[in-house]
Amino acid sequence: MKPAFAPSAANQENRQAIRNQIRMARRAIPAETQKQVAQEAASRLMDIIYQRQAKHVALYLTSDGELDTQPLIETLWQAGINVYLPRLHPFSRGNLLFFKYHPTSHLIQNRLKIWEPKLNIIEMILPQELDVIITPLVAFDEQGNRMGMGGGYYDRCLNDWQLRGKPYPIGYAHDCQRVAALPTEHWDMPLPLIVTPSATHSA
Repeated sequence: MKPAFAPSAANQENRQAIRNQIRMARRAIPAETQKQVAQEAASRLMDIIYQRQAKHVALYLTSDGELDTQPLIETLWQAGINVYLPRLHPFSRGNLLFFKYHPTSHLIQNRLKIWEPKLNIIEMILPQELDVIITPLVAFDEQGNRMGMGGGYYDRCLNDWQLRGKPYPIGYAHDCQRVAALPTEHWDMPLPLIVTPSATHSA
């Protein structure tokens, strides 16, 4: 049975305050610095992908000051690794589907103003067929806890990854998104690894 996503009022207020603070910090990173750290993080993450011999990798397109994934995407393509993007499930609210992404893919903007692939069953892959899923996040802590935007999409997607053994989840973030400790709820899925431009954090 899936957990009810209904945090207490106090916890929700605390989480929102952290979201606001971290989003403001990452938006303040200068464009030139963004380019540099994106390259550094992509290089660090590619080492892990090679070590895991991953052939099917899901990630996301950057928005709202997030660590730019474009250098990583281009490096994955050059390495012959299949890249996939999430899109909102059209019938099962709160869930994600994943579709292959290539340079000629046609993207559309969803109701959250996020770019996603068109619904094309031929390009779809099941989550358990992915080797690695690189997850967006707003904040993370030293225990590997991840805070997203509050929709629970990735928590639902990853709720049994350890039983299946895949997809292996890796967080991707700026160094400024790390905090000492996050308020958590029982449905929050901690990450075994979070990659930033300067370090690889393991839980």
